[in-house]
Amino acid sequence: MIPVILSGGSGTRLWPLSRGQYPKQFLPLVSGNTMIQETLLRLNGMAGLQPPIAVCNEDHRFMMAEQLWEIGIKPAAIILEPMGKNTAPAVAMAALSARSDDDVLLILPADHVIADTAAFHKAIVQAEALARQDLLVTFGIVATQPETGYGYIKAGGTSMGSAFDVAAFVEKPDLATAQGYLENGGYFWNSGMFAFKAGCFLRELEKFNPEMLDVCRRALAEAKTDLDFVRLDKAIFSTCPSDSIDYAVMEKTDKAAVIPLDAGWNDVGSWSALWDVTSKDEAGNAIKGDVLSIDTVNSFIHSSNKLVAVIGVKDLVVVETDDAVMVAAKDRVQDVKVIVDRLKALKRDEAQVHRKVYRPWGHYDLVDTGDRHHTKRIVVKPGAKLSVQKHHHRAEHWVVVKGTAWVNKNGENILVTENESIYIPVGVVHSLENPGVIPLEMVEVQSGSYLGEDDIVRYQDNYGRV
Repeated sequence: MIPVILSGGSGTRLWPLSRGQYPKQFLPLVSGNTMIQETLLRLNGMAGLQPPIAVCNEDHRFMMAEQLWEIGIKPAAIILEPMGKNTAPAVAMAALSARSDDDVLLILPADHVIADTAAFHKAIVQAEALARQDLLVTFGIVATQPETGYGYIKAGGTSMGSAFDVAAFVEKPDLATAQGYLENGGYFWNSGMFAFKAGCFLRELEKFNPEMLDVCRRALAEAKTDLDFVRLDKAIFSTCPSDSIDYAVMEKTDKAAVIPLDAGWNDVGSWSALWDVTSKDEAGNAIKGDVLSIDTVNSFIHSSNKLVAVIGVKDLVVVETDDAVMVAAKDRVQDVKVIVDRLKALKRDEAQVHRKVYRPWGHYDLVDTGDRHHTKRIVVKPGAKLSVQKHHHRAEHWVVVKGTAWVNKNGENILVTENESIYIPVGVVHSLENPGVIPLEMVEVQSGSYLGEDDIVRYQDNYGRV
């Protein structure tokens, strides 16, 4: 069985922690591990699993690779989507990349919490057995409350041991309908997790959406392979229909089966959902970071950098990051996406990036800005190298705070050590490398008439960004 990790979500309801360029699946929201890492680590102890296939946005490729490396997992492939096309094409790419049509794929979104690992493993074993009978298996979460934020799966009357055939997939209901589902039984939350043989899924996709499968085959055939990355052909993939696996296949097939899963599942789709799965103090507050609370109850308070003090509030969500503070009533957190949409309409960077921006070579933190200057803290990993580049409008002054920098300036190699600095004038071709075994920490002062990140001409790059 091959785990397939789907990592295409943007996590807008968890803004300002989750952003377009650093979405929730790459964040350590519930434990010291990120959501992607937890998705794979909870499979530990299961026999017969092959190396995973990950499918993610091309912009997230280095974060995906690094987070898998951190937990000692070498994937079979990391498939890079040049743009999001929903889950059906992503699953099709994984199925086409399997070694054999008889390989069972375990489809796992990368941003779920599952508390009872043993129950989850038991359900996976049952799902694999059904998948080998050419069934398309989904995991239906046993509902614990009327929930309007999830789609539902209605179980049919045919029992297959602990599983059932699927009578219908149901859209997100209103509260009264959801209450009826809970009272009547036989309805499960749609988890978005599946198990099926690669060939079985592809045959059903060809039956119900042949155009999608044809585009996926051609995009994969023209893909470029770079280390563990499989870069799909952008021009071809852009023509692919966008659809979920539910709409494209599961709602149409007569081979669908559902396994009830009662394992403490949560999709962490909002701040209130994260409050649900986070440990709380005696007043019902979930607190992370430097927080002082007085007479505060049933609230979620997150501090990334600054002291956050709250007095006499209840049922609030307060989230502080280095460039934003978000305060919301806990029963209005679904509307956080409205804030993100407004930021996008205003073309504000806070919708997409944090002040701290991650790059394949390390990260930088924009600590001060002005009309004609930017000041950054830059950290370069040991052995990493920035691209060979130049800028048309800005000069750069680098001060090494810790470690050693190997700088090439107009063809001249210069070693810059702690407490030394170097100046890069406008238009000069340059590169920066950390030759040491500890992180290189620098302060960079940019000055010039235009300081946008797009003022860069790359001549050579170790990360394929030329």
